[in-house]
Amino acid sequence: MSIVRVEVPVAASAPAVLLPEALLPEAAGGVEVVARFFRALGDPARLRLLEFLLGGERTVTECVRQIGLSQGRVSSHLACLAGCGYVEGRRDGRFTRYRVADPRVADLVVLARSMAADNAAALAACVHIPPDPDGEAGP
Repeated sequence: MSIVRVEVPVAASAPAVLLPEALLPEAAGGVEVVARFFRALGDPARLRLLEFLLGGERTVTECVRQIGLSQGRVSSHLACLAGCGYVEGRRDGRFTRYRVADPRVADLVVLARSMAADNAAALAACVHIPPDPDGEAGP
């Protein structure tokens, strides 16, 4: 894959970005895989779990205390994150300790928070993505 210089029209102060020629995978289902990548992050509870796990390994019990959801819901969200490759679990006696599987997750979370902050008004006013009625999407 070759790299080309692409002028991306974003904020006036943003520098030009070096991007691969094809941003999305060309293989069958490539765009769908990338969409699933983002869907896994589309739940507030999973984002809170990821942010919490950026601080180091945590047990489900610690995650429950931090996130404020039931043990079953937290376990389901952790299973989703693990199944998608964002976190990994390590057995430690009768506990499983979860941690972020890839250090790029921290970069992704920081970038997402930064972009969301820059676009907070537009995101709040967006009528195309309805708010989740109970504040939490399913796993």
